[in-house]
Formats: sequence, structure tokens, C-alpha cells
Amino acid sequence: MSQTKITPPQADDRPRSTARHVLIVVALLWTVQLVSLVAALSGIAQADVAIHFQTTQIAWFTLMTLLSGTFFLPFMVKAAALFGKKRVLLIATGLGFVGDLIAAVATDYRTLLIGRAVAGLYAATMPLGYAIIRDILPRRWIGLANGILAGGVGLVAFGGPFLAGWLLDDYGFRGVLWFMAVSTAVSFVMVAVFVPESPVRPLGGRMDWIGGILLGAGVTLIVYAVGEGSQWGWGSGKFAGFVAGGVVALVAFVLVERRVAEPLFPPSMTRRRPVWTVLLATSVAAGSLSAVGVVIQMLVLMPAIPHVSEGLGWSGTHNAIVTSPISAMIILGAVGTGWIARRVDARRLLALGSALTVVGYGIGTQLHHSGPQIVGMGLIAGLGTGMVVAVVPIMIIEVVSPQEQALANGAQTLAQGVAQIVVSQLAFVVMSQHGVVLKGTQFYLDAGFTNGLWLVVGCCALGTLLVTLVPRSKRLDEAEVAQAA
Repeated sequence: MSQTKITPPQADDRPRSTARHVLIVVALLWTVQLVSLVAALSGIAQADVAIHFQTTQIAWFTLMTLLSGTFFLPFMVKAAALFGKKRVLLIATGLGFVGDLIAAVATDYRTLLIGRAVAGLYAATMPLGYAIIRDILPRRWIGLANGILAGGVGLVAFGGPFLAGWLLDDYGFRGVLWFMAVSTAVSFVMVAVFVPESPVRPLGGRMDWIGGILLGAGVTLIVYAVGEGSQWGWGSGKFAGFVAGGVVALVAFVLVERRVAEPLFPPSMTRRRPVWTVLLATSVAAGSLSAVGVVIQMLVLMPAIPHVSEGLGWSGTHNAIVTSPISAMIILGAVGTGWIARRVDARRLLALGSALTVVGYGIGTQLHHSGPQIVGMGLIAGLGTGMVVAVVPIMIIEVVSPQEQALANGAQTLAQGVAQIVVSQLAFVVMSQHGVVLKGTQFYLDAGFTNGLWLVVGCCALGTLLVTLVPRSKRLDEAEVAQAA
């Protein structure tokens, strides 16, 4: 096993100006939240993309980045531990730019999906960004900085729809794709200029290629089977074969990880009850919320066509105006949670936030046919969403050591990505059961949107229940003091 190298304390003992800390937080805020921004822009653009390319497979427009990001995430996190977090962060950002560029110039749907797959490697920036915050900032900054990074989801939710609406209404979906490419390039420059390398890094070690391939293959086979199950038939041999192959690969991954000297996710970490219960509860709760955009964005942006499509037919700008109060609640919930997490049990914050999303989207299953109804649903769910996204990285900090931070964040992002992919795929499957294909494009009736929302409600409720498995851990302030000692 490799040893861990920690450069002398960077926290309160090393002189570094407040302005420098602010620049670091801003650079990482842009980089981390670009994952959410791209997801938001993609979701808002997907209706136009489906109609332009006349495809019934629009689910893959957003899921391709999730799938490739999930596959490569373990390798990226492990590489960060071996070669440095900033270095890998720049590699992930550079590859993300290449993928965005391919998607922006694509003239057919297959090439577009290839670009989206390459861009998916940018997903690794999220766990690495949170880990760098933990490694290089003073202890008194960590809780607030994590709250700001998580609260950036609210800023994305607030500004993203206005930005996407302007791009979509004035420049079409191509404008959205080009903006993604430019934004990724800006992220690369900001990280290169403002973010220092993390001082926390193992000495030596090697990449667990076999374990990573088994994990990625297992997840990919299962997710692909779920996405194609309605066409193959849920009882077909093809569906069963893909699922069985995925399960076998995941079982083999667990066996391999127990025997290799340098596992992707050390069993000594993931077997601890505080760790695996936090990973499970946060992944289901946050992953389900990430998938709700599939239903909501199709509902508000798909056109209203009698007997074919019962979307609300809003423009991108109208969508931004109506949903702006919801975005404000996400910001309030995220920043407030980051502030009070030092004083309140994080488990209670996660449970309360997840429960609020159940109530909000539960109301939405019946009331989603007008702007005021969407706002009423979203105000409750938005507050809960902000609480959930803010408390996830804090709960990870509470149960792992600084040396395990990147690996734990990577494991959480991986598990959350799997949950998001599965729930999103199931949402498309559920909605398409009450839909119509017209000129090669899949449209949805109101019953499809209703059932899609019920699916999300059920998954959010499961996330709420899973919080009961999490044992009490030291709160953020107690944990930081203990680890400093």
C-alpha cells in the first residue's frame, strides 16, 4: 500500500490573503457548477434537439454524458490521488471542452452523442473540486465554501433558465451547445490560473484498471438495459442477459477490490457503516432530484398538440421567468444549510430536505397544468432541493479523513450518477407508455407526465427513509477540530 504525503498545514498556519481564498472559491465554484449548468442547459435544449433530429432516443442526449462520466469517474479520481488533483482537474476540463466542441459542430445525432460522451469526463470535476476545497483552505472556510459551492446549484437554477431561454430563443440549440464549449474553456483557464495543487497526495501507487473496467462495464450494461427494456420487452432474453452481465461484472468488481493492493475505492473505507450509509442515502436522495428535470423540462417545453403532446409549450424565456422563484428557494435552502450544518445534525437536514421534495413533487403529480401550479410545487421542492445538495458534501466530510476525501467524493458522485441515470431512464420509459411518436419524435400525454412525477416522488421518499440507516457522526466543527489534532 502507498503512503500518504501531506504538505505542512495549509490551514490557519499558512499566510494566504482572503482575496486569494476568494479567487480559489470562485474558480472552483465555476468549475463545479458547470456540471449543473451544462445539465440544466441540456435539459432545456433537449426538446428542440429531439424535434430537429427527429429521434425517439432523446433520453441519450442527457444520459450519454452521465453514462460516460460514471464509467470514467473511478479512473479520474484514482489518477487524482496518484498524480495530483489539480492536474487531473485540468485534464477532465480539457477533455470536456473537446467533447462540447464535437457536439456543437455535429450534423447528425450519432456524432452529437459522441461529443456528449466525451464531454462526460467533465463530471470528475465535481468530486475533485470539493476535495481541493478541503485540502487547501483554512478550516474556518471549509463549511462556508462547501455551502457556496453547493448553493451554486441555486444560482445555476436561477440564471441557467434565463441564459438557456435567451440562447434557445435567439440562436437555437446550437447556441446552447456553443455556450457549453466556451464555458468549459473558461473553466480550464480559471483552474490553471487561480487554483493551487492539493498538498494531500499518496506516494506511489498504481491504477486499478481491471476494477475500473469491471465497475464501468457493470453499470453501463444495467443502465443500457433499463433504457432499452421497453423496446426489447422486460421479460425478453436480451434484457435479462444484459442485466445478468452487469450484475456479474459488479460482483467480480467487489471480489477484485478485496484482493488488489491499490483498489479504486478501498474496502476499508466503504465497509465502515457511517461511510456506506451516507453514500447510499445521499446518492438516492440527490440522484432522484437530479432526474426530476427529465420530467419537468419535457412538461413545460414540449408543445401542446391535440391528442399527441400535452406539454405546456413554453418558450425558454417564459420558463425562466416562471421558475425564477423556485430557483431563489434553492439558493436559500443551500446557503442556509451550509451555514447551520455546524450546529445541526446533518442527518436531520438531509431527511428534512428530502421530505420537502416528496411533498412538493407529490403536490405536482396533481397540479402541474399552469404557471402558478408549477411555482407552487417548486417552492416547496426547491427549498428541499437546496438543502439536499448542500448537505451531501458536508456529510462526506464528517465520515472520512482528509486523505479519503477525494475517493469518498468520487464514490458518492459515482453512486449518485448511477441513481440519476436509472431514475431518468425509468422516467422516460414511464412517460412513453402514455405518448405518441409523430414524424420520428416522441411526444408525451398528461398521464405520462403524471406517472413520471410519481416515479420521482417514490424515489425521493426512498431517499428520505434511507437516512434512518445513517449513524450519528461528529458535526462539521467537531470533525475538523479532531482531524487537525
